[in-house]
Amino acid sequence: MAMSIERTDARTWRDEQLKELFSEGFPEFITADRLVKEYIGRVREWFGDLNLMLVDDQAVPVASGWGVPIRWDGRPENLPTGYTQALVHAVEGHEQGIEPDTLVICGAIVTPSLKGRGLAGEVLTALRKAAGQAGWDRVIAPVRPTAKAQYPLTPIETFMRWSREDGMALDPWIRTHQRLGAALLAAAPASQTMTGTVAEWEGWTGMTFPDSGEYVIPGGLSLLRIDRSADQGVYQEPNVWMRHS
Repeated sequence: MAMSIERTDARTWRDEQLKELFSEGFPEFITADRLVKEYIGRVREWFGDLNLMLVDDQAVPVASGWGVPIRWDGRPENLPTGYTQALVHAVEGHEQGIEPDTLVICGAIVTPSLKGRGLAGEVLTALRKAAGQAGWDRVIAPVRPTAKAQYPLTPIETFMRWSREDGMALDPWIRTHQRLGAALLAAAPASQTMTGTVAEWEGWTGMTFPDSGEYVIPGGLSLLRIDRSADQGVYQEPNVWMRHS
């Protein structure tokens, strides 16, 4: 199957095609990050050349990936706290005229029926190529370790180092990056912060939260903290920083 890479905004995609591509992406509460909502419009406007679609020979989108450029000195202690702060740094850096030198790969997704064929790797490779063409020295990614949802009580610092007998990471999404040569860089325990009312969280999770406290939620990589007196639930999503180059 012949594949090509193009900008996501290069054409109008049919709704049913996008629905299939994104049908198994992320839990519903992933959209409850208020800072992301504040910045995502400017990300799409300014960094469209880093929002890519992998298209098959029938012009069907089969995978997608995107990133943002930031300035980073290469020191782990000076990394953004994670996904959300990377967006903030990219947007504010652009507004302030700061020259970026690092690509942050923010995500990649593959049509569910085509998983396991290396398409995510093709998108990640295309993003790395874009960084090289822009002259950016470094490529990093706040990786969302999908298998962490099975171990919500385990600290991300511990989970990220769990490996299989072959030495590769236990987590399949970390492994995808490892196969492309990426290395573990640092934990990002609060990569995103999702907030909502108790009713909103009950809607997103299909659960009931009768008392204040911590809860394991479907698809959650860590625990949801419910405060009924404040009518608020807060969930901090951990990621793993990985470095491609």
